[in-house]
Formats: sequence, C-alpha cells, structure tokens
Amino acid sequence: MIRYIIVSLASGVLFGILDGLLNANPLARKLYEVYQPITRTSINVPAGVVIDLVYGFVLAGVFLLLYNSLPGDAGLVKGLSFAIMVWLFRVVMYAASQWMMVNISAGAIVYTLAAGLVEMLILGLLYGLTLKPAA
Repeated sequence: MIRYIIVSLASGVLFGILDGLLNANPLARKLYEVYQPITRTSINVPAGVVIDLVYGFVLAGVFLLLYNSLPGDAGLVKGLSFAIMVWLFRVVMYAASQWMMVNISAGAIVYTLAAGLVEMLILGLLYGLTLKPAA
C-alpha cells in the first residue's frame, strides 16, 4: 500500500511536469495557436496539481487492477502495454475528436499523438517497473 501511494504521488507529479514540458514548449504553443481564442489567459495551478495527483492515483490503481490481464510476464512489458492502452483511450480518442470538430492542423494532431505517447510510455514504464499486486 505504501508503494502504491508513493508511486501514485510520483506519477502525479511526473504527469504535471510532462504536461508542462510537452504542452507549453514553443513548438506546442505554435501548433496549438488555433485554440488561442478560447484558451484561458492564466492557469489555476493548485487545481492543476490536484488533478494531476488524482490522475496519478487513478492510473496506478487501474494498472494494479488490470495487472494480471495485461500481456507479458515482466512488469516492464505490462507497463508498456498499459501505456499503449491508456494512450489509445486518452490521447487517440481526444485527437480524433479534435480532428473532427476543430479546424486544426495535421501537425497539431500528430504532435498531440506523439507527445501523448511519450507521456504515457514514461508513466507506463514507471508503473511497470515499480508496481505489482500484492501476492
């Protein structure tokens, strides 16, 4: 249980750092200019931190719940397969919706998919290397 709490907190912090690095860099800002008319001018940092921490706990918990059903024998493989699954449900579905509903460049969609894949793979590696269900 202690390991779950520590890894969840670490992944929540990592989630926030990766979101900042991947979504606030100059390339991302240029690609996401299409959202400028509806983007907030300031970010509610405390709410963002809480949301990322909750995501960390939820994703770590779902990883543990699915652990035995994930392909592979090693935690590393399980973590990577979990990452791909989460990427498909979280990032690919979001990108497809944006492509259908918003006049956004192909570059922005590809960047969203690639950045989301990097983020999910890093988190999946963290979970796969540190978490496994209690015996």
